[in-house]
Amino acid sequence: MMHIYHCILELHDSLYFATREIGRLYETEPVLHNYALSYVLGFVDNPRFNTVVAEEHSYRYFCSEQIPKYEEHLTPLNQQGIYVTPGKALNYAAVLNTWKYADNRYYVEMKQTEKNIPSFGRTKEIAPESQFEFFIISERTLVLPHWVRIGKWASKAKLEIKELPKPRHNQSKEFYCSFPLNPLDVMFTNHVLSYDTVNMPPVSLIRNVRMIGEYYTFDDSPELKIPVRMQYRFAS
Repeated sequence: MMHIYHCILELHDSLYFATREIGRLYETEPVLHNYALSYVLGFVDNPRFNTVVAEEHSYRYFCSEQIPKYEEHLTPLNQQGIYVTPGKALNYAAVLNTWKYADNRYYVEMKQTEKNIPSFGRTKEIAPESQFEFFIISERTLVLPHWVRIGKWASKAKLEIKELPKPRHNQSKEFYCSFPLNPLDVMFTNHVLSYDTVNMPPVSLIRNVRMIGEYYTFDDSPELKIPVRMQYRFAS
């Protein structure tokens, strides 16, 4: 039996991650990548779901090298039958913060500048009380946390989780998906007709997607359609 969980994540701190860098402005897009959510929910460094990373260390709090290992960390979740969709903003507000560079001359070789130019940057963050919606598809029952940490600042967020009723499996036909998707995770099992692109690393997402393929529906939420057989996939 397939279990599908509807999740609402509410921020209790401002959320920052650099979706794009525009000069000295580091902007946070109000979309949560499904890679990030998989780490946030503990699916990567919890031995119940992923023994590969858990045997090494807690990847959430310590990273010995700045090299992404998404394929290594997330592929084991395919064998566990677990998949997390990207998160869609239900309501949000942005805040702009200014910060100043620290003096790094104590530990980095730097040349003295000829002009007295202040070194500063700005971050556009997602404000507290903003809410995001996403789904977890699992082949088994999950026990999930009610509080999580997310983003560069390890911002505190509350997680409300509701398991949806048994889904109805629909045969291949055209349908519209109301939440963002990772294109690599759906392109091999669905024929994508149209979409809008959300440019963000490490893989740009798509939203307002119209596609042909198999999908789940629910009797009490007929407008909700979730593609079938989504898995973590990576560009070669």
